[in-house]
Amino acid sequence: MIKIYRNFTAYFIFVIPALLLYITFYLTPLFNSLHYSVTSWNGINEPVFNGFDNFAKALTDEKFWVAFKNNLYFVAFSVFVQIPLIIVISIMVSSVKRFLGFYKLTVFLPSILSTASVAIIWKFIFAPEAGLLNQLLKGIGLESWTHIWLGDKSVAFLAVLVTNAWQWTGFYIVLVLAGIFAIPKEIMEAGEIDGAVGWRKAWSLTIPLIRPVIGVTLLLSVTGAMKALDTVLIMTKGGPFGSTELMATYMYKQAYSLSDFGYANAISIVITIFTALLSLFLTFFNNKSKEVSY
Repeated sequence: MIKIYRNFTAYFIFVIPALLLYITFYLTPLFNSLHYSVTSWNGINEPVFNGFDNFAKALTDEKFWVAFKNNLYFVAFSVFVQIPLIIVISIMVSSVKRFLGFYKLTVFLPSILSTASVAIIWKFIFAPEAGLLNQLLKGIGLESWTHIWLGDKSVAFLAVLVTNAWQWTGFYIVLVLAGIFAIPKEIMEAGEIDGAVGWRKAWSLTIPLIRPVIGVTLLLSVTGAMKALDTVLIMTKGGPFGSTELMATYMYKQAYSLSDFGYANAISIVITIFTALLSLFLTFFNNKSKEVSY
C-alpha cells in the first residue's frame, strides 16, 4: 500500500481522471450556480451582480416557504412511513422459503422504470373517472372515498408521496434484504435457542444487526426526497394551488417559466445546503450504527 502511495504513475492513472471528472461534473456546476445565485440574470443578457438579493427574496417568498414545507413533509414521510414499511416488508420477505427470487424481482421491478413512466402510470391510476383507484373504491362500495386525486388540494400531495414511494421502496427492500442475509446464521440460531422467535427475533436481533444498512437506506431515501422533481412536474406541475410544490419544482419554474435564472440558482444553493445538513446528520447517525459487529 505504501508503494502505491509513492507511485506517481498509479496516482496519474487512478486519481487524476477521477479528480478531473469530479471537478468537471460537480465542482464547476456548483460554483457556476453559486456565481449566478448572486446575480440578476434572465438567461440571455449579461448577469448583473445584485449581492444577496435573491436569497433575501427567498426568505420573504411565501410560495418558496410552501415548497420548503412540502419538502419537509416529503422527508418526514420517507423517515417515519417509508423506512419502517421497508424494514417490515424486508423481514417478511427474508423469511420466505419458496419463490424468494420472484418476490425480490417483483418488489424491485418499479425501481428500474423511468420516473416519467411511473408518473404517467400513476396518473392513469389516479384519474377521476376511468382511474383504477376510484373504480376499485366504487367496486367495494366505498364511493364516498373517491376523489379527484390529483386535482384535490387535500389529497394531491399524498398521491405524489405514494407514487414516489411505490417506485423506490423495492430498491431499498433489496438493500435491506442484503443486510439481513449477511447476518451469520449462528447468531440467529443462538437467538432462537434463547427464545427469540417471530417479531421478537426481528426486534431484538435482526433490526439491531442491520442498523448500518438501515442508516444507508435512510440517507438515500431522504436525499432522494430532496431532489424529487420529475414526478411532481408530470403528475401535478406543483398544483393544485401549490399544494404539491417542492423546492426543486419551484426552482425549475423560476428558471424555465419566468426566466429568473439568478433566483433559481439561489434556490438551488439553498437546496444544496439543506440537503448537505440533512446528509451530515444522517451520516453521523450511520457512523454510530457502524459500532455494531457480529
